[in-house]
Amino acid sequence: MNCTAHNTFTMQHILLPTDLSDNSKNAIRYALELFSGKSCSFYFLNVQKNSNFVSETFMSEPDVDTMVQSVTIDYKQRLKEFALPIMQEFEAESYTFKVDVEFEPLCDSINQLIITENIDLLVIGSHGTTGAKEVLFGSTTLRVIRNVACPMLVIPEGRKFKGLNSILFTAGSCRDIKNPAAKPLLDLIHLFNPHLHLLKLKARNKGPLHDCDGCVMDVLKDLDYESHTLRGIPIPLAVDAYMQLNRVDIQALFVLEESILDRFMFGSETEKIVYASPVPLLLLPKTNP
Repeated sequence: MNCTAHNTFTMQHILLPTDLSDNSKNAIRYALELFSGKSCSFYFLNVQKNSNFVSETFMSEPDVDTMVQSVTIDYKQRLKEFALPIMQEFEAESYTFKVDVEFEPLCDSINQLIITENIDLLVIGSHGTTGAKEVLFGSTTLRVIRNVACPMLVIPEGRKFKGLNSILFTAGSCRDIKNPAAKPLLDLIHLFNPHLHLLKLKARNKGPLHDCDGCVMDVLKDLDYESHTLRGIPIPLAVDAYMQLNRVDIQALFVLEESILDRFMFGSETEKIVYASPVPLLLLPKTNP
């Protein structure tokens, strides 16, 4: 495969939000193995609840500035102890690492770091469960997806990196691969030379079929890909059915815009896709081409 139409690797600054859990550690390791051989900067971010800050500070220091500094140092030390074994495991790579501790709001902290550190990709773990908690309050992962406009790689709990031989890209049109927001997807294609499954979903059962060769070849020359069109099928159902019939290592799609009313009345399609996906999910915030 010759991907000469796209030969610049752009995912060099990668944010790794962590709650210091085994699930987040697994997601971090996946990211570090995924980008093996590339020069990347990784940022460990731990966001603490304000209630933790208040309870610990009022029991210790009377001076506010001293309290803030003391508690921040303590949390940063915990984060360093969490990150150090991981950094040592990948010390042979051309990686640089930073650690940072912030306090809630979570998404505000993430968005600020995206700006200050020019973050290209956010990697976060997900738990494969659904239920009333997501409906009423929203899980951490879904909260980040809905409030952070940054390319995001969501790693299912326990998923290990075992190579990248095939990618499923679900889109409304093959033209979506030419959207500037698809650049992280093109990076992975250029890096791993995978087989691309292009799944086009149409809301209507009628309409002309579009030849994808022109759109795909404009972006990636000699790409090994196949294209399929499904009509009138909900996105989660179509993706699940396709993945049962085809081996896929990563799936990619643009972030679905959903109103609060839609989520209340019909359930969240984003939730269904994120929690049902057995493979890592690359979410792309769509922009106007």
